[in-house]
Amino acid sequence: MKRFYKDLRLGILGGGQLGRMLIQESINYNVNTWVLDPDEHAPCKNICNHFTVGSLDNYETVYNFGKQVDLITIEIENVNIDALEKLESEGVIVYPQSRIIRIVQDKGLQKQFFKENNIPSAPFQLISSKEHLLSATIEFPCVQKLRKNGYDGKGICKLSSVADFEKAFETPSLIEQWIDFDKEIAIIVARNASGETKTFPCVEMEFNPEANLVELLISPAQLDAQIIHRAKELAVQLVESIQYVGILAVELFLTKEGNLLVNELAPRPHNSGHQTIEGNFTSQYEQHLRAIFDLPLGDTRCREHAVMINLLGEEGYEGLAEISGLDEVLGLDGVYVHLYGKKQTRPFRKMGHVTILDDDRDKAIAKARYIQTILKIKA
Repeated sequence: MKRFYKDLRLGILGGGQLGRMLIQESINYNVNTWVLDPDEHAPCKNICNHFTVGSLDNYETVYNFGKQVDLITIEIENVNIDALEKLESEGVIVYPQSRIIRIVQDKGLQKQFFKENNIPSAPFQLISSKEHLLSATIEFPCVQKLRKNGYDGKGICKLSSVADFEKAFETPSLIEQWIDFDKEIAIIVARNASGETKTFPCVEMEFNPEANLVELLISPAQLDAQIIHRAKELAVQLVESIQYVGILAVELFLTKEGNLLVNELAPRPHNSGHQTIEGNFTSQYEQHLRAIFDLPLGDTRCREHAVMINLLGEEGYEGLAEISGLDEVLGLDGVYVHLYGKKQTRPFRKMGHVTILDDDRDKAIAKARYIQTILKIKA
């Protein structure tokens, strides 16, 4: 994949905002993009070269789609792995590799992988039904996570005591020890097929307590140099141990004792890297393309302090989206608005993001918090 041709066909499984931003970057490389998504109005529909409506879980749909392209990547983990394995056996390149997606899409397998490879993470136990909570060795409070199909805050439930039993998930899941952390941070690492690796600077994340979604992100994180070095070590250890190709987002807890615990992985561009579009010399989307095409990886340094805020659908509103406060926001310096092309809003749905750049960290944060008060998506 050292050379590019105008007829190179890149297949993307998933047509959401991550795919949309990946396509926007791929245009610079003359890449022909093919997208599969179940939503006929997906954000990618009108900007890719070929759009197919179909289930990402269905073997035949994914297999038939994959036979039409040269290389497949993903913007969501919940895809049919058996079809990807078959395509790989027939010579279609899949990055990240299907064996890795299989591990990451199942949070139980992900936690077992951490344990087997000495990756620090919270103590856990696998359970097949909520009745197993009654005999679990993990004490309350704990967090229950669905093994599959959890995303954007869904599929996670905090259990403070036996009184929370009724709200627990019935399906196969894991429970892990509740970590009273100091900060949640993330680091994105890239590895190409030649084995070159590069990490982006660590970022700090703030979550919406109701939706468990990232609400605000600060780059670069203001942390002790030893902690940043350890986060980079863990990220590189992860991609090298499995010969990963592509972008990998590593979410971590920084405990009050100063230890790092890996929380979850995302084998694709990630919400914790949106600010790289304007805030870094190379964006996470360009870096992902460089990695899967086995090109030299780009410069990951920050240009300035960057703060990213997610634009979430306002609580209490559902229907045709309307945005208010845009004129005032666009009148501010160093502000970059990204809307995802989603016509319908609902509470806490990711509708876009805003990145704020400033050479002063505190000013960037203050401007971001002001924007949060005036930029609203309602119906």
